[in-house]
Amino acid sequence: MTIYFVEGALGLARLAQTFLLKDELHLGPAELSALSGLFTLPWTIKPIYGFLSDGFPLFGYRRRSYLVLCGLLGSFSYLALGFNFWGLLGGESGDVLSLDSLYLQCTIAALILSSATIAFSDVVADGIVVQKTRDASESSSNNNNNVAGGLQSLCWGSAAIGGLLSAYFSGSILEKMGPQFVFQITAVLPIIVALIAFQIQEEKNEPLPQSIVQEQVDSSSSLVAISLDDSQSQIDSIKQQLSSLKTAIQNPQVWKPALFLFLWQSTPTGEGAMLYFMTNDLGMGPEFLGRVRLVTALSSLFGVWLYQKYLRKIAIKDILFWSSIISTPLGLSQLILISHYNRVIGIPDSWFVFGDDVALSILGEIAFLPTLVLAAKICPKGVEAVLFASLMSINNGAGTVGTEIGALLTKTLGVTESNFENLGLLNIICNVSSLYPLLLLNTLLGGEDSVANESEESMEIRETEEKE
Repeated sequence: MTIYFVEGALGLARLAQTFLLKDELHLGPAELSALSGLFTLPWTIKPIYGFLSDGFPLFGYRRRSYLVLCGLLGSFSYLALGFNFWGLLGGESGDVLSLDSLYLQCTIAALILSSATIAFSDVVADGIVVQKTRDASESSSNNNNNVAGGLQSLCWGSAAIGGLLSAYFSGSILEKMGPQFVFQITAVLPIIVALIAFQIQEEKNEPLPQSIVQEQVDSSSSLVAISLDDSQSQIDSIKQQLSSLKTAIQNPQVWKPALFLFLWQSTPTGEGAMLYFMTNDLGMGPEFLGRVRLVTALSSLFGVWLYQKYLRKIAIKDILFWSSIISTPLGLSQLILISHYNRVIGIPDSWFVFGDDVALSILGEIAFLPTLVLAAKICPKGVEAVLFASLMSINNGAGTVGTEIGALLTKTLGVTESNFENLGLLNIICNVSSLYPLLLLNTLLGGEDSVANESEESMEIRETEEKE
């Protein structure tokens, strides 16, 4: 759970990243949106991380060693950003004016590296949690139908708490000290992940005992045989993972929900343009945006509690349907802020932003948690990290597609850091288009309840019949 907490706390650098690109590297809303999609690319190849952690132990460990490595690399990337690459590039961030600048290219590379280390750590942590979810379900003597939901809520609740604690400080520190100082502080957090990794209970994959190895030294052919056996064992492990993954993907109860999630998450977003509107037109600074993140984190935590307490037994398709229906008019309410009509009716800009973000954050968390529960419960043994990461990669990849479409729309409509004439039209397109996946809701998620809500006893009976 601590790993998820630290992942949430890494949001400390999120605002610093945005203002570094916006104010110091002088990027426009379309460019910022496009790069935001680029920074999420490491989250779209999570199955590769799953294959590595499941099939290729590092220094004898499948989980621990990878977490240590990710912690060290993540800390290095933040330190490079925090100290302006130690002056090795011959300039400061404030001097950067061109997209071809070496400083900008290195900044993008460092941000991608930091994103990749967080994504890899997330896959390893997910693999551990999914394994515990399955083990707890299998060892339950009663019809414990809520094990998966409880563990997933606990994990994401921990991440929300981490985000909560880092939210306000990210804005206040950024406004007073600048983005570089924020990156320096953030560099400590990946080190904490590396230290926590040493506390993970994991059996080491021991090599052959020295006595056996020594006996084989007398015969070169035997040594070759050992090497070939080890290589063949790794190849067989990968083949088994691919076979299990292929079987799972061919299951309609897997690929249909996955297709819906892709369509649902790939709708365009105008968040980048809206950020420029709030900062450049409404005059909202980093400290205020940090407070918005604080309220958003609180709202997400409330959404976790609400789902855990009242909603986890409700059909997933019903939750997705109603959360989408309710979110659309809430998203369109930003037109009131864009037109400044809220001032006419006496609502301050700050209160309007708070209210809108609170509602959308709660709905977003309620819609997201059921998909995690479904993904965790359909993962077969041996490929927990790979399959779960595959499903989450579809979700993240779809988000990247939506961000890039939003960046293209922003560019096409001529929305810039000073021209917000078509921002309202961009908002309408993004919100209305989010409804079209609902047309396929019953087709693609018609059978999900048989997986999400079946009792542990029925799952055990099914597994026994399959073995026979």
